[in-house]
Amino acid sequence: MLTLPPDFEIISSMTIKIKKGLDIKIAGKPQPIKGEVVSSAEYTVYPDDFAGFVSKVYVHQGDKIKAGSALLYDKNHPDLKITSPVSGEVVAVNRGEKRRLISIVVKSDEKNDTEKFDTATAETPEETKALLAQAGLFAFIRQRPYDIIANYNDTPRDIFITCFSSAPLASDTDFVIQGQEDDFQTGIDTLARLTNGNVYLGLSKNNKADCLLNVKNAVVTVFDGPHPAGNVGVQINKIKPVNKGETVWTTDFQSVVYIGRLINKGIADFTRLVALTGSEVKPNERRYYTCLPGVALGDFLKSRLTADTASLRIISGNVLTGKITGTDGSLHYCDNQITVIPEGTNTNEFFGWISPGLNKYSVANSFASRFLDIFRRKEYRFDARIKGGKRAMIMSEEWDKVFPMDILPEYILRAIIAFDIEKMENLGIYEVAPEDFALCEFVDTSKMELQQIVREGLDKLYKEMV
Repeated sequence: MLTLPPDFEIISSMTIKIKKGLDIKIAGKPQPIKGEVVSSAEYTVYPDDFAGFVSKVYVHQGDKIKAGSALLYDKNHPDLKITSPVSGEVVAVNRGEKRRLISIVVKSDEKNDTEKFDTATAETPEETKALLAQAGLFAFIRQRPYDIIANYNDTPRDIFITCFSSAPLASDTDFVIQGQEDDFQTGIDTLARLTNGNVYLGLSKNNKADCLLNVKNAVVTVFDGPHPAGNVGVQINKIKPVNKGETVWTTDFQSVVYIGRLINKGIADFTRLVALTGSEVKPNERRYYTCLPGVALGDFLKSRLTADTASLRIISGNVLTGKITGTDGSLHYCDNQITVIPEGTNTNEFFGWISPGLNKYSVANSFASRFLDIFRRKEYRFDARIKGGKRAMIMSEEWDKVFPMDILPEYILRAIIAFDIEKMENLGIYEVAPEDFALCEFVDTSKMELQQIVREGLDKLYKEMV
């Protein structure tokens, strides 16, 4: 069992008010009810879920593996692994153009045989990081700058953990963490050994769970405000920003639980509660289901949706940052939410944008629904239409209204597009991640793919600087 220095118990808290942002009222919030355990015949692992991971295949088609066995390793750091969520047989290694790895598919044998890891040897920070890398858990730790998988050869200035999501229809942390309190604290203790600085825990003002409020070996900060208050980038910016030459690590509460399970039980167990959300999910099916990452969504969703899947958009994650999948897709490795909304392709509106919009959402308050819902409590049935065409960037300061970080979003995006490294550095490129611009993308009248621009800019900058 890991031990901590006797002077490393830091328990303090403060509250930070976030004023800029936007809570998008989407219909389909999950009820705090646990549904059945969901499984499938095959499980799919997508390497693209792990930014900065240069994938090399560790297995071949036909190999027999256990849960926790390595599927992939990083070309630049061979000790860093991505592991299987289930035991069974590798049935497909799917590649795209130029032999780019798309996914690995494992057929479950339903035996749940697991790899055993020797946690007794993880006494030093180096040994602990090696254990996490071998078990596939280090891949859940990211770093700023660049928002990629952390380099486990580094020692971070601090570690930041967000314990809530403020995204639309996000899971309730207090509900999800029930029964996992010991693993969570062990995960915090483990991460505390990996930095010479502090472990910062970001909570919502609505969090009431004792294991969060009374956590040991972490500095607790409470955030009060609209989305993106739950984004770890916002929390870093408000607590202790990242300067050039500094590195911090980030993760979320669910990943902390996985780390705690590894230390307490000696296995890599990725079991999680996944919220099934969205307006197109039947009301009595909007709840939490126990499953593993990579689970196929087809049979699971078939009887739980209100319409034919051809007219729906199924998203692994939330509507702002999630990945589009379908009934033939799977739950991505880092997601604990599935969202289903209308595609909107078969929608015909009388008078279109000229109509008074009694049931339309508008950030700019251009529809009558804003005056009928003065307290912004109404939930809307959003669809996936862009509702406009792409055009040149409009410098209207509309992004700034929903961007709470001490960064100028319009100017840093222009610097990224031009790839002006000096301006990017001066404007705070080392602090940001694509998810920080998701709300800007939502309100953008230019219909620009801002998250993709930021991701490509960070990747290009990383290649240039490292």
